[in-house]
This record gives sequence, structure tokens and C-alpha cells, in this order.
Amino acid sequence: MLPTNNTEFHPSSFLLLGIPGMESLHIWIGFPFCVVYVIAFVGNFTILFVIQSETSLHQPMFYFLSMLATIDLGLSTAAIPKMLGIFWFNLKEIVFDACITQMFFIHNFTGMESAILLAMAYDRYVAICNPLRYSTILTNKVVSVICLGVLVRSFIAVIPFVFLILRLPFCGNHIIPHTYCEHMGLARLSCASIKANIIYGLCAICNLVFDIMAIATSYIQILRAVFRLPSREARIKSLSTCGSHVCVILAFYTPALFSFMTHRFGRNVPRYIHILLANLYVIVPPMLNPVIYGVRTKQIYDCVKKILVQKQGI
Repeated sequence: MLPTNNTEFHPSSFLLLGIPGMESLHIWIGFPFCVVYVIAFVGNFTILFVIQSETSLHQPMFYFLSMLATIDLGLSTAAIPKMLGIFWFNLKEIVFDACITQMFFIHNFTGMESAILLAMAYDRYVAICNPLRYSTILTNKVVSVICLGVLVRSFIAVIPFVFLILRLPFCGNHIIPHTYCEHMGLARLSCASIKANIIYGLCAICNLVFDIMAIATSYIQILRAVFRLPSREARIKSLSTCGSHVCVILAFYTPALFSFMTHRFGRNVPRYIHILLANLYVIVPPMLNPVIYGVRTKQIYDCVKKILVQKQGI
């Protein structure tokens, strides 16, 4: 019989262990994590500031980029400060409500990042395959609707995770062998059946699979259009506009894919490898995205350089 007392049904707090098997290295692991967070924080704020300041960047591509930067700030802030607390100050305890909140925001921002990458792929598809109609297809209203769709889809997909966890009783084991709270990590601590959690978790992954397939379809169409261009210079110029986006896609989906594969099939893979891979897809994209777009996107690079030169002149 399940306990009816809510204080027994849901524990007051959980313990996050960090990276099991690497406890002696926690203090050193914290330094690269801190550097990653500083780069992500400064880089994404720089992207937002530049796009807001430069009217020449008020275009659909950069609106999507500014949303990506906002998502990256949210994702890194939802995860890394607590990780640093564990690594440096041994602050392993996290209250139940805070754990649920962290789980929601990490999954929500991850879903939003995947969706905005799809929106950016659509932007590149229209820019290359229908360049003359670009401004009439991607109007400010359409961009606003797409951005709202990114928010709503992710919220609708992730909010059931919260209720699926709240329905579960936790009868004794309150230790999470991880650096942050995530859905299946919490569900496995329950003493009740988690079949519904597993099934819905797999359904939620279908969103990412759909995004990957849609992005791949967009790029197949882009490549077909590019290779129809008459000159080599035109082909290179068209493909170069997609370079930053492709790098960002790889930075996001590659760690996520490796993490998923090791969880599903890596029975003999040490637990600390699972945890490190799960950390990578949360912390690496927010750091790399502003660097990639800052270096590879000429408009962003030129605007940052102009602002720095103006400040030096002052």
C-alpha cells in the first residue's frame, strides 16, 4: 500500500552526487565547467547586444539567432551553477521542488533549442531555394509565430514530465548519481511502476527525431538548389551561409546522440562516462554557439569588431 502522507510520498530533498567515481577530481572538473559557463554567458549576451544594437541585423536569421542565444543562456544557467556548487562547495542537497523545477527547465530549454535549430534550417532553406520571396515568406509576423510555436511546443512536450514525477512515491532512495535533476534519473528512484514515464520519455524523444529529419530534408533541398547554380563561386557563397548553422547542429545533436546511445546500449560503459556525456550536451552547445556565429558570421564579427574599435577610441 502506498503511503498517503505527502511528506513520505515526496521527500523533502534529494542528494546529487556529481560524477560518481570521480569525486576526488570534482574540484578540478569545476574549473573547465566554470570557464564554459563564463564563455557561454558573455558570448550569448554579446550576440544579443549586437543584434539589438545594429538595425542592419534586424532580419529573420538574426531574430532566430537571438532566440537561440536566449535559450542557451537559460540552459546553461539552469544546469551549471548547481554543478559548480557540487564540485567546489559540496552542496549536494537539492530540495524536491527545486529539483522538479531544474528538471523542467533543462528539458524545456533542450526541446526549445532543437526546435529553433529547425526554424533556422527553414530560414536557410527559404534564403537559398526561394531568395526572391525571402522577405515576403519570412515576415515579422511569420517569425513571431514560429518563435511562439517553439515556446509552446516545448512547454506542451515537457510539462507532462512534471506530473509524471509528482504522481510517483519515493520510499527511501533519495540519492541521484548525477550533476543535475532529469526525468528518468528521478523516475528510477521511485518504488512504483515507471512504465508510463519510460513510454512518454520515448515519445518525447520523437520530437528530436522529427526535428533531425526535418533539418536533414531542408538541407537535401538546399544542396539540390546549390548544385544547380551555374558557377563554383555562387555554390561556395551559398553553402558558406549555412556553415555556422551546420556547426551548431553538430555541436547540439552529436553529444545528445552519444549520450542516448550509451544509455540505451552501453551496458558496460562506466557510469561516469554516462554522466559526462549527459553534461556535454547541456553545457557545450551554449558555449560553442556564440563562438561559432561570432567567428563564422561576417555580419556579427564585423559588428563586434566595430563596437570594440569604438570603445578603444573612447
